[in-house]
Amino acid sequence: MFEELGHQVSIYDVFYAPDMVVFNKQYDFISSSEVVEHLHKPNEVLHLLWAALKPGGLLGIMTALVNEDTDFKSWYYARDPTHVIFFSTQTFEWLANEWGASLSFVGESVILLEKGGS
Repeated sequence: MFEELGHQVSIYDVFYAPDMVVFNKQYDFISSSEVVEHLHKPNEVLHLLWAALKPGGLLGIMTALVNEDTDFKSWYYARDPTHVIFFSTQTFEWLANEWGASLSFVGESVILLEKGGS
């Protein structure tokens, strides 16, 4: 969709586009839609994405967030066997603090982290 709008894009997927050369570049925007809940090594992957982001760039993540009201046993997101990790607003608040990032929540499942610096 971004290419259709004239944006230049690079794609990485561990199974379908596994060329790690994409991480040798720096990006203005990195999008991860319905991916992070599948990560067996989320710390490693999120730090890799953050390192590939230019100062002032945005990391956009889409994932359902667990909260204190979530009935985990019946939560549709937890019943997907490919979902191996779950995130909360506190997770992203911690990451933003750790990275010195600006944090925004858009709706119930979109998280934007803006990298500081110039």
